[in-house]
Amino acid sequence: MSEASVLVVEDDESNLKLVRFVLEQSGYRVRAAADADAALDALRTFKPALILMDVQLPGIDGLELTRRLKAREDLRDVVVVALTAHPVARFQHLARAAGCAGCLGKPIDTRALPDQLTRFLRGAPALAS
Repeated sequence: MSEASVLVVEDDESNLKLVRFVLEQSGYRVRAAADADAALDALRTFKPALILMDVQLPGIDGLELTRRLKAREDLRDVVVVALTAHPVARFQHLARAAGCAGCLGKPIDTRALPDQLTRFLRGAPALAS
């Protein structure tokens, strides 16, 4: 889904750079945030189609931030996808309960990531990695 906007919330700088590069090369417009506060700040002026949300953030974790975002009327329709190092199959229900459309695992499959996000944006479940 070329031209879609994505906010990547990831505290690991190398993961953030990698995801940003892969998505930009696939035509996505990308903004980045290293923690919940930076994400909330970015969302004041930027409404992405999708948020790729690291679960283990410093301070407010990614699932709590997702709950807060989904409680806001202006952000309720933004697709949030959890990104976790936990086993995806066991973590999927926690991510969905927090308001995520689904969950992708780390390490990130850079070849599959753009297509996975496109599937989430279209409302279809992406194949977990």
